[in-house]
Parts: sequence; structure tokens; C-alpha cells
Amino acid sequence: MEGMIGVGKKVFQLAKVEDNRAVNPGVFQLILHSPDVAAEALPGQFVMLGLSGLNRDPLLKRPYSIAGAEKGTGKVRIIYRVVGRGTEGLSHKQPGEMLEIIGPLGHGFDIAGKKTLLVGGGMGLAPLLFAAQTICPGSLEVLAGGRSKNEMFWQDLFQSSCNKIHITTDDGTFGACGTCVDILPQIARGGEFDSILTCGPLPMLRGVAAYAIEHNIPCQVSLEQHMACGFGACLTCTCATKNGGNAQVCKHGPVFKAGEVDLC
Repeated sequence: MEGMIGVGKKVFQLAKVEDNRAVNPGVFQLILHSPDVAAEALPGQFVMLGLSGLNRDPLLKRPYSIAGAEKGTGKVRIIYRVVGRGTEGLSHKQPGEMLEIIGPLGHGFDIAGKKTLLVGGGMGLAPLLFAAQTICPGSLEVLAGGRSKNEMFWQDLFQSSCNKIHITTDDGTFGACGTCVDILPQIARGGEFDSILTCGPLPMLRGVAAYAIEHNIPCQVSLEQHMACGFGACLTCTCATKNGGNAQVCKHGPVFKAGEVDLC
């Protein structure tokens, strides 16, 4: 796909767990020591992680967005929610244990905008955190949404790397009541943004992309899809494109221009 940041060197190695702790009920922050991945990682890319050893269960690796990378220390940050057997097993890994890692994979965000709005919902905020830290101290604002106040631990994570953060919750317990799409027009009208980066639930992506296209604001969407390989071989993560063709989220994405993929 045109305009996205290309894939660099892929690394397959064992990464040491430096920290793995709950940051919210059912949500963990994993810090890995993987200097080669940290050196190559770009905002919007992802890694495939798997338990090491002959008797690992589950057998297949799982995709995780990169929430941060430090070239100097070799640290890679992953923020994940426990939703199944793979993430449950991951949540029990202790400092000093090893994980198999492949990455960085996929195409990341083009962060060349002069003033950027990041729009994320739920765990879709993880790759946007890496984008914010990379853009900083450039001009950016964050529009973050969740179901309730209990889910909005993200505010503290973004606080040091954005000019302003806008919060929405479905139940109105924190910030504006509603979704990111509901207050996007209000935020965008007064912001003079020349770039929107977004990741989260499909209905949110659809609404953000539609607004951006209507108002001629360059927009990039990061898709979240199940995948088995991360290289484009298994075809599990195929999505439809606007030109009637197909693209693989792991290989051609996960970041696409808003007008390139069918979000219906």
C-alpha cells in the first residue's frame, strides 16, 4: 500500500521478560528485553509472541501491538488484555523467563503530520501510545474512549507525551458521555489537525474514517485482526479493499490509509 512506513528487518529470537504486571483488572503491561526488535520498531507495527519450549501451550504465536520501544535500553513494551488461553499463559510469565518473539512486523504509521490527532478505543490505544511517544515533543492531541472510568488508566500513560487528552466513556462516568465518534467533530473543528491516526473497534474506525474523508483530513487506520503467522502466508487476516481486491492485515497493514480498505 502506498504512503505507509515500510517493513524493515525482521528478528526471530528469544526475549527476556523484564516485567509483567497488571495495570488494570485483566490488563497487563509486559516489558521485554529485545534490543534487535527495539532498534527496528516503528509506531503501528506489531510482534508475534509465543511461549518457549517443546511443550508450549498454545502452540501458535499471538500478535501484539507494540506500545513502546527504547533503542537505548532494548526494551519493548506490550500492553494486553487477558482474553483467552494465549494471553492467560502470557500473564503468568515472570521476570527472567523467555518468550519467542518475531518482529517488528507490518507497516506502521506515517507520523509526518504537523499537528496530529490520535483517536483510540479500548486496547486500540496501545499502538497509539507508541505513536504519541515518537511524535512528542511535536504537536498532538489524544481522543481516548472506553466503556467506563475503570478502563481509562490510559490517561496517565499518555499524559507526558501529548498536548491534550480528551476522554469519553460509554456510561459517562469519566469525561464526555458517549463514544470517540460522538465528540470527534467538536475536537477536530477547533484543532486544525492535518493528520488523524486511529485504532480500535471497527465501528469507531468506520466513523473516524468517514469524518476524516468528508473533511479532507489525511487519516490512517490500524486494523486489529486474528492472524496465525504474521507474514502473509496463512491468509487468516485478509480484508477487503476499496478497489475490489483483498489485502492481508499482517503484510500490507496493519496500518492503511482510510480510503484504501473497506471498513463495512
